[in-house]
Amino acid sequence: MSDPSRLHPPRPILAASLCVMRDGKALVARRGRPPGEGLWSLPGGAVEIGEGLREAAARETLEETGVEAAPVAFVDHVEVVERQPDGAVRRHFVVASFVGRWRAGEARPGPEASEIAWIDPLRGPPGPSTLGLAAILRRAAAIEAATP
Repeated sequence: MSDPSRLHPPRPILAASLCVMRDGKALVARRGRPPGEGLWSLPGGAVEIGEGLREAAARETLEETGVEAAPVAFVDHVEVVERQPDGAVRRHFVVASFVGRWRAGEARPGPEASEIAWIDPLRGPPGPSTLGLAAILRRAAAIEAATP
């Protein structure tokens, strides 16, 4: 079920996601809950008060997939604005996306991630995806390859 406190927000909600790289593959998850239920995405979610962006991205990845990863660099941000038919804002997220390296854990699905896949980041997601995912995957792979 979607969190009702995130509907019709008075201001954008800050979120963070992490493109975990392992042996040249990127970790993606099919969302098991709204928003974006059924779409492929990076693990991620809302930043908690007092939490840094990288810390939030790593925490959300661990919670959603069981994978421990170390964020290494910022990739880009994605703005998600969902409007109602009358034009009122239903949801508004600003997602800071990072690239990170796998440290431990084997990816497993759960309530928030109904399916998990390690994919070639240059080929893009295995199906319908969240806004901007293919571009984030390509940029993340390039940044990770250039980062010692």
